[in-house]
Parts: sequence; structure tokens; C-alpha cells
Amino acid sequence: MNKPDKKITDFIQKHHVLTLATSTENRPWCANCFYVYSKDENMFVFTSDDETKHVQNVKENNIVAGSVVLETSVVGKIQGIQFTGKMFMPENELKQKVNKLYMRKYPFAKLMTTQLWVLEPNIFKLTDNRLGFGKKLIWKKEH
Repeated sequence: MNKPDKKITDFIQKHHVLTLATSTENRPWCANCFYVYSKDENMFVFTSDDETKHVQNVKENNIVAGSVVLETSVVGKIQGIQFTGKMFMPENELKQKVNKLYMRKYPFAKLMTTQLWVLEPNIFKLTDNRLGFGKKLIWKKEH
């Protein structure tokens, strides 16, 4: 498996909220989710209730998009990542693995009854103006 550039994974690991975009029947929806990122597995892990609009959309169309951004009004410091991928419910060993990963970062989640979800990216586009105005770094998963 080809791994994303270190600049991409470092940026993702410095943050903790992603914006998730889903769509069904030409009707888009966005949600914000606390996440943990597994660099080894190249996947985001987050929780969400089964009844949410974004989970209902994913049950019909598991191809999603999203972003993680640094909030700044200084043009020279703009950083953000956009991505596409597949979202799914982990099972068996993967479920155990991501559960440990998520609970280590968010121990309060043990008190909640939500479902773990995995988002496996297939494209990342990092914009980092600190590397030069409009500088983009793109990664695509090999098939």
C-alpha cells in the first residue's frame, strides 16, 4: 500500500475534527466529527449514531468526502486537507483495533452508546500556503 506523504499525515494528526460530506439522491449533507487517525492503517475513526442524517446517507452511498482545516485569517498560514473515500462500520479484529485507538484518545466515549465508523481515504489534497502560495500536495491510493 502506498502511504500518504508525511506532511499530510502530520497535518491530520495535529487536528481532531473533520467535516464529513455525504450525499444521496443529489442531496448533500455535512457533519462534524471528532476523529482519531491511524497512520499505519491510513484511516479516520469516529463515532456517530445510527439515526443521524450522514449515517443514513452512508447506508445508501458509502462514498464520502471531507476536510480538516486550520482556522486562520492569515493567508500565508492557510492549511487544510480535502479527501474522498469509503465509510464503513468496522467488524471483527478491525473493530477491536479501532475501538482501542478511539477510546485511548476519547475515554469519555465509553460513557456513550454510539457506533464506531471508519473512513478509508483514497485521495488527499493538502493545501499549505506556508510551502508557497496555493501549494498543493496530492496523494492517491493505488488500486
